[in-house]
Amino acid sequence: MFEKLFLLVKNNAGMAVIDNPSIPEKYHEAVINEASSSIIDVLKNQVEGGKLKEVIKHFQHPDIYNDPLTNSVVNKFANKLNTFYNLSPADALATSKMLMPQVMQELVKASKVQDTDFALATFLSKLTGNRTGMSMLVNKMVAA
Repeated sequence: MFEKLFLLVKNNAGMAVIDNPSIPEKYHEAVINEASSSIIDVLKNQVEGGKLKEVIKHFQHPDIYNDPLTNSVVNKFANKLNTFYNLSPADALATSKMLMPQVMQELVKASKVQDTDFALATFLSKLTGNRTGMSMLVNKMVAA
């Protein structure tokens, strides 16, 4: 699943990363990996912090550009770009805003297909270490 998330990010990284003169070519793969890990970190922290309901709501009724979850992903990735790749705070935020909402939107679309790694119950279960009952809990909350 994590490899597929990396590919999802990579497929959307054109202008934001690959064609961005602020990011040297030698860092492209690493930056894409940072974007993927930012998504994983934010979603995992939300679930572990007791905000499973909010995560499910994000995937059911996304308002990608005004969503606190997407904003958290954007800020986390921008912070990594600034800290580890020496992009100015403004460039890091602009790059993150160019990439992450688009990736989150693609992730939401992919979560609607039940027989994929990105199906919501499967995705959240893998994200939390395949905890027993996570799929059942997610499916129950989705139905509610």
